[in-house]
Amino acid sequence: MDYYWLLTTAFLVFVMQAGFLCLESGRIRSKNSINVAAKNISDFIVAVAIYWAIGFGFMFGESFHGLLGTSDFFFGDRQTPFQVSFFIFQMMFCGTAATLLSGAVAERMSYQGYIYGTLILTTVIYPISGHWAWSSIYTENNLGWLEVIGFVDFAGATVVHSVGGSVALAAVLIVGPRIGRFDPDTNFPQGSNIPIAVLGVLLLWLGWFGFNGGSTLVLSGQVPGIILNTCISAAFGGIVASIIHYYYHKFIDVSYILNGVIAGLVAITACCHSVVPKEAMMIGIIAGIILYYGTGLIEKLKIDDALGVIPVHLFAGIWGTLAVAVFSDLSILGTGLSRAEQFNAQLIGIFSIVTFSFVASYLLLKIINIFAPLRVSDVNETLGMNISEHRASTELISLLDSMHIQQAQGDFSVSVPEEPFTEVGQIAKQYNKVLKRVNNEMTQRDDAIKQFRSSEKRKGAILDSSMDSIVSVDLSGHILEFNPASEKMFGYLKKRVIGKNFIELFIQPKDQQRIQDSLTNGFSSADGLLHNIRNTIILCCHTSGEFPAEVSITRTNLGDALNNEFTLHIRNIGRQLKLQNKLKQLAYSDSLTGLYNRTYLMKSLECIIKNPANHTQNIALFFLDLDRFKQVNDSLGHKTGDKLLCEVAQRLIKVTRSSDVIARWGGDEFIVMMVGELNQFNALNKAQEILNSMHTPIELEGHMVNILTSVGVAISEVEKANAQELIKQADIAMYHAKNNGRNNYQLFLAEMQDADLANFTYEQDLINAINHPESFHFVYQPKVNQYDDVIGFEALVRWLGCDGHYISPAVFIPIAEKSDIIITIGELAIKRVLQQQMRWQKQGYELVPISVNISGKHLISGKLIPFINAQLAANNMLGEHLEIEITEGVLLTEIEECIKVLSELKGMNIKISVDDFGTGYSSLSYLKRLPIDILKIDRSFVNECASTTEDGQICSTIINLANNLGLQTIAEGVETEAQKAFLLTNGCSTYQGYLFSKPLPADKATDLLTVQEILCE
Repeated sequence: MDYYWLLTTAFLVFVMQAGFLCLESGRIRSKNSINVAAKNISDFIVAVAIYWAIGFGFMFGESFHGLLGTSDFFFGDRQTPFQVSFFIFQMMFCGTAATLLSGAVAERMSYQGYIYGTLILTTVIYPISGHWAWSSIYTENNLGWLEVIGFVDFAGATVVHSVGGSVALAAVLIVGPRIGRFDPDTNFPQGSNIPIAVLGVLLLWLGWFGFNGGSTLVLSGQVPGIILNTCISAAFGGIVASIIHYYYHKFIDVSYILNGVIAGLVAITACCHSVVPKEAMMIGIIAGIILYYGTGLIEKLKIDDALGVIPVHLFAGIWGTLAVAVFSDLSILGTGLSRAEQFNAQLIGIFSIVTFSFVASYLLLKIINIFAPLRVSDVNETLGMNISEHRASTELISLLDSMHIQQAQGDFSVSVPEEPFTEVGQIAKQYNKVLKRVNNEMTQRDDAIKQFRSSEKRKGAILDSSMDSIVSVDLSGHILEFNPASEKMFGYLKKRVIGKNFIELFIQPKDQQRIQDSLTNGFSSADGLLHNIRNTIILCCHTSGEFPAEVSITRTNLGDALNNEFTLHIRNIGRQLKLQNKLKQLAYSDSLTGLYNRTYLMKSLECIIKNPANHTQNIALFFLDLDRFKQVNDSLGHKTGDKLLCEVAQRLIKVTRSSDVIARWGGDEFIVMMVGELNQFNALNKAQEILNSMHTPIELEGHMVNILTSVGVAISEVEKANAQELIKQADIAMYHAKNNGRNNYQLFLAEMQDADLANFTYEQDLINAINHPESFHFVYQPKVNQYDDVIGFEALVRWLGCDGHYISPAVFIPIAEKSDIIITIGELAIKRVLQQQMRWQKQGYELVPISVNISGKHLISGKLIPFINAQLAANNMLGEHLEIEITEGVLLTEIEECIKVLSELKGMNIKISVDDFGTGYSSLSYLKRLPIDILKIDRSFVNECASTTEDGQICSTIINLANNLGLQTIAEGVETEAQKAFLLTNGCSTYQGYLFSKPLPADKATDLLTVQEILCE
């Protein structure tokens, strides 16, 4: 249906409304968020109503001298479905233009002011401007006056965005800046939720695909190029704007990235259909420059544009419309003008539309402002428009009111209300916990005072019966009290130590001065013993020498500062330390290898990251996994495997520093952690050194065993490191090393993580798709002979993703091959092909073989032969109607099993092709042994076979090899007559490629069977 594309893209443009809502909500203060939502939906519904009633008629109705439409009001009574679809698409454009105004004047324009602005824009300004430039799109030869002079604005850089920006400029000048916006002493907030704003820009970007792609009105060959140009311009707009800001300010401002992207989208809108990607890049770059300096200009002029609507939509829209004349392919424009004439037409159009939009809106809004002020009062602006405009309170305001009442009454016994399931509710809940704790503490303090006197009476008894040593000293360190436990601990009777200096008797000589200084400072200096905490120190015993002790010091205030005392609670912790060291060893070491274990590694890594002294250094993790270690366990036994693990541990110790942490992560995995002045170069050198240390074979149970190791390396600045993330990165890099052939190292790169995430997503989608086989489509590419007669087809699978876009087989086939999903896809291909053959047979067509690509896993799974037999029987087909294609890589393992299966297929009269021949591990030995019929020359050789000597020689060699072995050759990717002529001259007479036909759906392939001849495209 012709209007399907218009409706689809209209829905995408509608998504832009959600994008604008998220962008504005994220970029303004939270006290105005409800107002943003209210005015966004109101703007849109008013725009829809007005545009339906009169706006579309003014814009696309029968033209009055190219100035104004005069028909098609109250649209929809007698129009065709396509016309209705066109109306819906244009209505979304009108809604977009209306939304731009509100973003510029956010946070100070009244709700009714938004409505007035929307009425002016949708009733007068946008329809009339649109009529000048676009009137004939709806009705042929119904030309607006700008169309007559050759003005081109493909998707509305000026008609939509510059119009919206012009009206926004007029409104901003009338309502003025927000309170405090240009106050040099005020740090004006730039948004309340930047992630939501980023989501808004992404939604806008998605909607822009419909904005630009839908302007073709039909799904044509231009659409992919338009979408590509849109993406490139947006990307470079964001890049350039952020780079310029970083150059001047030395930090990345997310708002410039967001506005740069939108500026690139706006600029490309006018000419996305008539430029190539490199020109789209230049348009985006210039848009980013205009955005940055345009933003600076309006700020210098103290024009308060809350979201940057003026530089993004007005300035970038003007640039994008001028770019039509600068970059466009004039033959695509079809105006018949020279480039200079086209530039003049663009200038006239821009000047006319911008001037009309600004002047008309300024005058109308100025008049309205006299009778109905557009701006809210200063009080209401400060209070926030959620409350002032919509009487909508928030949980936070309610909480602050409750706290104010408590403050005024001085009563903290009553809890504040808790709103469940909200962030403010969590704050209130925590605040109530604090209140409860404070009340409990006050009660406990009162109880403690009451108990103090009675506790004093028990002090003497406790002192004498305590198992710990308790010693009281004065400010000079002289001993005042010495309980019985102290006599036992230090080997002195009380009467011999009273009055003597504790430091001289029991502190080691090397520590005496430090402890004396600490005593002089009231045990409050950083160097020495501290009061009110547990201090660990080595003390001296008269009878048994030195021992480790835990000392807790309390201060006794006797009222007279000169007579204050300190009480030392001393405990011998020798046995405790021995036990702790033993437990620590058990907790932090690997019992097999003697290395540290996972727990210790994580604790050390987190301590290093948290220590500010390490923040100028780098940290490197080396994640090792022994390749094929399971084979050692399975073949030589677990005890031998343990010996191998211990040998690996010893070799790691030899190639690392004493300060490095080596841990057994688990199983056959090890991690080495290094910290210091490291860089990528010496980290990779260390990785290579680790690999080299493993290369020397080890003798185990009479076998010389090579230790093959895959190493993943992750490097980070300590200050920026995250323990879990760094280990994850090293792990990812290690698996990339395994996928890269094993026994090598790989440095973690960000794209590794992105690739893993993308593959995981595709794998999950693929698993879901298997349960819905209708998402897999099959197309058929003809194989032809030298006379262009169709002699067969190759069936190619296409997967329609859940987002409605086709996913390349190059993406999902490798993922499917990692599991049995590839078998399911192979069986689906065989089933669909044979069902199609049966349909063609019933329709009376002469059948030709159809080849199906089969993976190595499917080939040796044991399921292939029974399934093909069942499908041949179910569809009443012969084996000659099916052809199986395999790649060279299939034959690298399980060669005997491959020969057995292929021989069975040959016995069923099914031909066997080797696909992409010459790109894998070609071997004459398997060519002689395998029951194959056809060699397919890979397109990489065919591409330049007629122009490059090397590729020509490779092609001719493959053809001669096949002829000598009695095999047929088919050349893939034939796209030119020169290639065909070369291949035919060298003995290859069967071809496949775009010279003859692209892959076709079944109904189109049916036509080829009917005609029996293919015309070159």
